[in-house]
Amino acid sequence: MKKIFSVLLLAIAAVTVAHADEAAVKKAAQGFIGDRGQVDSVRKSVVPGLYEVQVGSDLFYVDEKGQHAFFGDIVDLKTRTNLTDERRTKLSAIKFSDLPLSMAIKQVRGNGKRVMATFEDPNCGYCKKLHKDAQTLTDVTIYTFLFPILGPDSLEKSKNILCSADPAKAWSDWMENGVVPPLVKNCGVDLDKYVALGQKFNVRGTPNIFMVDGSRIPGAVPLAQIEASLNATTKK
Repeated sequence: MKKIFSVLLLAIAAVTVAHADEAAVKKAAQGFIGDRGQVDSVRKSVVPGLYEVQVGSDLFYVDEKGQHAFFGDIVDLKTRTNLTDERRTKLSAIKFSDLPLSMAIKQVRGNGKRVMATFEDPNCGYCKKLHKDAQTLTDVTIYTFLFPILGPDSLEKSKNILCSADPAKAWSDWMENGVVPPLVKNCGVDLDKYVALGQKFNVRGTPNIFMVDGSRIPGAVPLAQIEASLNATTKK
């Protein structure tokens, strides 16, 4: 009985020390970044003596004494796996059902079984390339949330597209062929809600793509990568 009690005391002590270390590291990390951000979490990394510090979707590392910070990726040399990238991907995931799809421009091709959502600015060159490339996707439903962050003209175009009689057509006409959406008077769309939505899901640039499993593809990527993600996240 005494032996069991001693083991329990040692286990409790170990947990207490671990929590104390995490608290000290968090305090040191927060002191380092100051008012530039808020430390969301601290946890032990796969490297002994090194803690992972999360600030939003950003990661960096601090030693267990809280004396040194390390910026960069941790790579498993044996498997060549970028472990930091894996963590970023996991942390940037969302709950797809939380997206208010009624706010999006909906485009369906074929049976529409494969689903993805995008956040795009009408003046984003990479978004235009994505739109053109996506024309070759089959059996897909694309929900596009306008995220006008590139200036007043983006706001104007977004409002006229969303208030047009056929937003999907107006969006495609502009993104594919450069047909400027006609001015719509008395448009009641609140673009602040669209910008706030992107900020809520930590969209920092365009395009941003989300799959139905919540995984995120930030920025411009090859169409083959989008195809692979669509296939991987579609229920058989």
